[in-house]
Amino acid sequence: MTALTRYQRIEASGLWRPTPEDQRREVIVSIGDATLTISDMNDRALSHWSLAAIQRANPDELPAIFHPDGDPGETLELDERESEMIEAIEYLRHAVERTRPHPGRLRGGLVLLVMAVFIALMVFWLPGAMRRHAVNVVPQIQRQEIGQAILSRIGRVAGPPCRTPESEAVLDRLARRIGVARLVVLRDGVADSLLLPGGIAVVNRKLVEDYEDPSVMAGYVLVERARAGLQDPLDAMLKNLGIGATVRLLTTGALSPEMLVSHAEDLLARPRPAPPPEEAVLAMFARMEVSSRPYAYAVDRTGETVLGLIEADPMAGRDLEPLLPDRDWVLLQNICAG
Repeated sequence: MTALTRYQRIEASGLWRPTPEDQRREVIVSIGDATLTISDMNDRALSHWSLAAIQRANPDELPAIFHPDGDPGETLELDERESEMIEAIEYLRHAVERTRPHPGRLRGGLVLLVMAVFIALMVFWLPGAMRRHAVNVVPQIQRQEIGQAILSRIGRVAGPPCRTPESEAVLDRLARRIGVARLVVLRDGVADSLLLPGGIAVVNRKLVEDYEDPSVMAGYVLVERARAGLQDPLDAMLKNLGIGATVRLLTTGALSPEMLVSHAEDLLARPRPAPPPEEAVLAMFARMEVSSRPYAYAVDRTGETVLGLIEADPMAGRDLEPLLPDRDWVLLQNICAG
């Protein structure tokens, strides 16, 4: 038995008036298939209200006052003794309301959806898009200024770069040979090598002092270049510092000293990153015409974990010019002795 069928069996008495000027009169109220019928005491119909268009003037109050939708002047009062009829009318009103379209709810849902998409764009898309834009528009000279500023902050922890009057020219030649803007040797602080924005390569002194072949140190720098080919050092820095750094760089052309210090500290404290894919590393060695074997054996003397770099050495079987004359390499090996 449906609820409507059950409610069609009940009747109630109430007070009805057709207009505000009329006197209220006692009536009999019954529920039909789609209407609420109001009859006089002689069972003559006085009014028919559509069940889909009944409104309540005083929710949660008694006596309950109902009226047709759009005509609040015609009213029907039911007191607390007619609770079953009041419950029936309320139930049917709510049932009809649930079946109606709710454009306001739809608009609200659309607004929430648009807001969710906007927030998602702000959180997930915008920072990356702004970083990519910054990486594309920052000129090389500004990159070098940023890299030099980071190097200065690293130097406060690791000490100043090693240098001698004779070493500067040698470092410049080697830097050009392996495709970086500048080559810097530090006593401490850096585990092995770093590539800063602007093409400033930083290496630990052990890569110079502990090996007889400059290809080892060059190899570490070329691996950093391969890594930079996958993620620009400037992009990595801005991602590390957050969107505020990107906005500041785009609007002012510079980063705050606090940002530079924070990034320098992170570079020195972070664990050694995973190596780039061997394909990218070998392509970089081939491009710069440097053998990958010396670097590979420096990483793993057994060669087991770097077998690909050894067997696929792009310079295998070729006669190569030394990266530096022996005299210049010996000079660099003493760069931090002073």
